[in-house]
Amino acid sequence: MIRNTWFLALLVACIPVQGGAQSVATSPNYLLFESGPVRPVALSPNGKLLFVANTPDNQLEIFQVSPSGLLSPHGSVQVGMEPVSVLALSDDEVWVVNHLSDSVSIVDTSGEPRVVRTLLVGDEPRDIVFAGSPDGRVFISTAHRGQHRQDASIAGVPGAGDPELTTAGVPRADVWVFDPANLGSTLGGTPLEILSFFADTPRALATDGSTVYVAAFHSGNQSTAITETVVCDGFDAAGPCGAAPGGVPGPAFNADGDPAPESGLIVRYDGSAWRDAVGRDWSALVNLNLPDHDVFAIDGNTLSMDSVEEFDHVGTILFNMVVNPHSGKVYVTNTESPNHVRFEGPGEHGGSTVQGRLSESRITVLDPATASVDPQHLNQHIDYTKLHTDVPDLVDPTQKDHSLATPLQVVVSSDPADQKVYVAAFGSAKVGVFDAAEIEDPNFESNFDPTAESGEYIETGGGPAGLALNASNDRLYVFTRFDNSVSVVAVGGTQSATLQTVKLHSPEPESVVAGRRMLYDAMEASGNGEASCASCHIFGDLDSLAWNLGNPDDLSTSNPQPIFGLSLPGAPGGPDFHPMKGPMTTQSLRGMATHGGLHWRGDRTNGFFGIDPCSSPVGAACDEELSFMNFIVAFEGLLGRDGIPSVTDMEDFTDFALQLMYPPNPVTPLDGVLTPSQASGSNLYFTAPADGGFTCNACHRLDGGQGLFGTTGQQSIEGEPQLFKISHLRNMYAKVGMFGISSTGPNMLDQIRGFGFLHDGSVDTVFNFLDIGPFALSQQEILDLEQFMLAFPSDLAPVVGQQITLGPENFANPEVNGRVSLLEARSSTPFQSLLLGGNVTECDLVVSTLEGGVQRGYLRGPSGDYLPSDGGPAITPSALRAKANPAGSAQSLTYSCVPPGSGTRIGTDRDVDSLLDELDNCPAAPNGPALGTCTSGDPLLLASTCTSAAACGTGGFCSLAQEDGDLDGVGDACEITLLPEPGPSLLLCVGSVALSLLHARTRSRGRRSMTA
Repeated sequence: MIRNTWFLALLVACIPVQGGAQSVATSPNYLLFESGPVRPVALSPNGKLLFVANTPDNQLEIFQVSPSGLLSPHGSVQVGMEPVSVLALSDDEVWVVNHLSDSVSIVDTSGEPRVVRTLLVGDEPRDIVFAGSPDGRVFISTAHRGQHRQDASIAGVPGAGDPELTTAGVPRADVWVFDPANLGSTLGGTPLEILSFFADTPRALATDGSTVYVAAFHSGNQSTAITETVVCDGFDAAGPCGAAPGGVPGPAFNADGDPAPESGLIVRYDGSAWRDAVGRDWSALVNLNLPDHDVFAIDGNTLSMDSVEEFDHVGTILFNMVVNPHSGKVYVTNTESPNHVRFEGPGEHGGSTVQGRLSESRITVLDPATASVDPQHLNQHIDYTKLHTDVPDLVDPTQKDHSLATPLQVVVSSDPADQKVYVAAFGSAKVGVFDAAEIEDPNFESNFDPTAESGEYIETGGGPAGLALNASNDRLYVFTRFDNSVSVVAVGGTQSATLQTVKLHSPEPESVVAGRRMLYDAMEASGNGEASCASCHIFGDLDSLAWNLGNPDDLSTSNPQPIFGLSLPGAPGGPDFHPMKGPMTTQSLRGMATHGGLHWRGDRTNGFFGIDPCSSPVGAACDEELSFMNFIVAFEGLLGRDGIPSVTDMEDFTDFALQLMYPPNPVTPLDGVLTPSQASGSNLYFTAPADGGFTCNACHRLDGGQGLFGTTGQQSIEGEPQLFKISHLRNMYAKVGMFGISSTGPNMLDQIRGFGFLHDGSVDTVFNFLDIGPFALSQQEILDLEQFMLAFPSDLAPVVGQQITLGPENFANPEVNGRVSLLEARSSTPFQSLLLGGNVTECDLVVSTLEGGVQRGYLRGPSGDYLPSDGGPAITPSALRAKANPAGSAQSLTYSCVPPGSGTRIGTDRDVDSLLDELDNCPAAPNGPALGTCTSGDPLLLASTCTSAAACGTGGFCSLAQEDGDLDGVGDACEITLLPEPGPSLLLCVGSVALSLLHARTRSRGRRSMTA
């Protein structure tokens, strides 16, 4: 197999930059985190501006909106890393939620846009709403963890403090509440309160102005795992034994007659008992309760937790919400996951399969007046018996035409006489259009015919994720993630029409753009258009569930992987991979590039594209690229696709997936100094002979310089019926919340998660994994090791993404200045990461500001001085801070620790063309010389005089301020217009004429290098 190069190849290059002694390091200048958009577009209250969260470029893009609803670039401002939600608090103030930076940027848009304050919140914030009276509050959803939650400066705030990651029964969905008129003087702002709800990490928020609705993200479905050790040996009718009613449900053999391995099983609560796939009652062995609270309603005025209303069983994965302003009902977009159904494949020998039906797209209607929960399946037209099997012509390809996959943001029209519901179907390149009366009809599933409504599906670019509706002119603004664009769609009549598309600047390499669709596009991936790989790997991560996706109709295959302690790399592995494997939790697609063969058993080392001999040196025991390519069989066997993707498509998918990165650990202190318990656990991890004389690190190797974070890719023998790959340990903190193990202990009562650790999720806590396993450790040693493992390192230091704004109002604040000093210190602290270029520093430190009416960036250089984006001389740290002095220029300076290698791009050279930002936009007069130095990569985008649509050509667009509103282009005054490079580019459709002003930027297609 020909290996492909990849953008993370460790190329040694120094590129001189005009105007200063800056250089592009060997580290990649862009990292792929794939943060899921939540509320990425918003209109100002007066409808004159549109705000867009440019997630990959860390920017808030701002557009003027013309009377007819068309867009023209108005400006952009750098915010935090991975912005995913936008809230226009007023015509002049916008709040931006930065998912990876754990922050909220407050942007003043009254003039040239600028960040005036940065709020620090909990881990991975996602959504934001404004509600309550008399003056209103801002509500922000975050995970119940993160360094800021325990910050001493907000210790007095109700709800702040220790997230109690090792304590049972703790609510883990946080909402931070701020008074925008009184943000406080603490380091990152003082919330009024941090509210915690009894669910897992939240995502969506919604409000009717007074009540705030909070939705869990991975809300679960009342399923959990029974560990293999308590299941009776044997299959079918084996048992009972002890408290177990029997063994693993059959079949006991695959189609070729090989006996299946013993395993645990998945049970689901049916309202009265915990039952397996064949209906047997396992309640005696389930030592926890899963109430499945999914959505919570709280009074935005009183914030009283005593009157919270809970809505249960809304869905498995909850994406977005909106309140219908006319009926008061709440619409929740979600998918339902039938993980209690066993097996992939045709289901002939096993008797069941989830093929083609592993994710149902829904809108669940909540009625606060009656507390009712009514799920509406959006794809009623699908006949799930028409799956891919060996029977020719059974798949019905026309089903895809009407399918909506992965429903995200939803909006409702304001016309009470014609209430339309628009839902962004991320996996279908469509916006679904429904009547509100249909969605709210209790008989929706029996009465609604989606095929009759196909004309109301609005075709969009790939990955529609955000919607904003302008009722004054019937314009729908659609953000599409695949091409990072915003489209203006005329709605409200009998037909919709796309009037304009604005393409946002993006730093993503072509290998990312080309491969993204393979993760999400259900039209491409599945037989009926409803599911994709992202149905379980939510935004490239996991779904917090276990599935039994063995295939009894498949054959056993050889196992080439080395076994720790028994064989050397390249030697034969253990027993064959049996196609029936029992329950396995969904694994994240993040961080796979250096960790060997994929899947819990590493069984994708053997597959469609061949067998990996696993002869690489220790550190990459098997080939990750080949392993991922071998997942091609899942498109037919699991998603029900009629035929497999092309090799080129699968290569695109592989290139994309192997670039996905884990975020920084949110538990480790930002200064890198471990707590006493974490430090003790770290020492034990590397030195204590805990397992047969081996240290933890002997198996779960931690070596960032080699790209290893818990595994070398080998298998291990630990008394299991099957051999499993030694796993990485980077996301332990994200699996907290089960508490209650089926093999032992008391019932732990109400918990929020049904799956924890180990391959099948049957072990509830890290402590119990260490306590009941073969480890020679004291109770205190286990407690300390648990603390270290929850703080386990990743490829990024914990300070990456962190930011703070120093301005005239907090210029003398010692806490704020101390945080700036911390960021400066960490940007000089050595750090080892193979994928970041080997020996780097913990972060690159950049500063963004508005200086003399001009957006200016600074990059901290190796000497500690800051290099400006205008090519001027370096400035000392103290001189830069002095710019915030209210007695001086009184600027707001936002300091951001960004990934090593990305500082030049984010700080001073946005398009990485060796020309600094302020020298790069070529602001030339129509007939005069360019004021800056232009290169072939920075074309002058100038218009010619035009009197009609056809005459406007490829150099300009009709001035939105001078259009006559009829959209035919005739009579519209056109002006000579310059589009900055980089920045938004336009594709303006006037009537039937497309005026293309796309940037002529050419990027070479990146491929993965095995040297990484």
